[in-house]
Amino acid sequence: MSNPQFKDAGVIATDGGGQAPKKETQPPLEVKGVKHIVAVASGKGGVGKSTVSANLAVALAMRGLKVGLLDADVYGPSQPRMLGVSGRPSSPDGQTILPLRNHGVTVMSLGLMMPDDEALIWRGPMLMGALQQMLGQVQWGQLDVLLVDLPPGTGDVQMTLSQKVNVTGAVIVSTPQDIALLDAKKGIDMFKRMNVPLLGFVENMASFICDGCGKEHHPFGHGGAKAEAEKQGMPFLGEIPLDLAIRVASDGGVPMVVSKPSSPQAKAFLDIADQLIASEVLN
Repeated sequence: MSNPQFKDAGVIATDGGGQAPKKETQPPLEVKGVKHIVAVASGKGGVGKSTVSANLAVALAMRGLKVGLLDADVYGPSQPRMLGVSGRPSSPDGQTILPLRNHGVTVMSLGLMMPDDEALIWRGPMLMGALQQMLGQVQWGQLDVLLVDLPPGTGDVQMTLSQKVNVTGAVIVSTPQDIALLDAKKGIDMFKRMNVPLLGFVENMASFICDGCGKEHHPFGHGGAKAEAEKQGMPFLGEIPLDLAIRVASDGGVPMVVSKPSSPQAKAFLDIADQLIASEVLN
């Protein structure tokens, strides 16, 4: 059984001088069967965007939605590990790609197409072509929402997604400290320029409970994301604690909302899912 190869694609041009990139004049790429596409983004790496993406996807599925997760963090694809899926996706005809599924979520990642220890040495056109293939050629089935776990920053993948498909909106993930929020604001600005609605801000690694003294500590500061959300006029979706159990669950391929669904840590993710559902953007 053959597998499709990711092919080169043309470069998407942008205006200089800080101007907004031009929108595509051609019709948007159709992602068959998918009602809503939601980007999960961050301004910088290391803020836990992929952990939030995995737990949010499973939380939405636990609430009864049909959910897919596209791991578009092409240089650091972590969703196969976090969602406990492995094995190369098959292709019955050399064109259609059959995704994997676990914890109620349909999953596709470039990490499933290459060895774990092999670097991806691709320029922008290759990345954009691969993203379009994973959107257009994967047999997603009927989904209420497809979450797209984006790479950090404001590069080729973010622009391609925003220009090529109709994105329902973006969820921004940041830690509370000023340096992370500074980069997050750049991501927010990009989505505004691309006319992508901002669905909300998540503050990750907000606090932890000390095993020794039992007190709550805020190693990266506190409230920065909430304050920025208010400043930007976008919803604040909630705080995720800094907790060893979340990391252990992610490394083990069983997200926190599955491994300990009644825990305070899982509740934080479930509350974010509930807010998105209550906002009716996924209807």
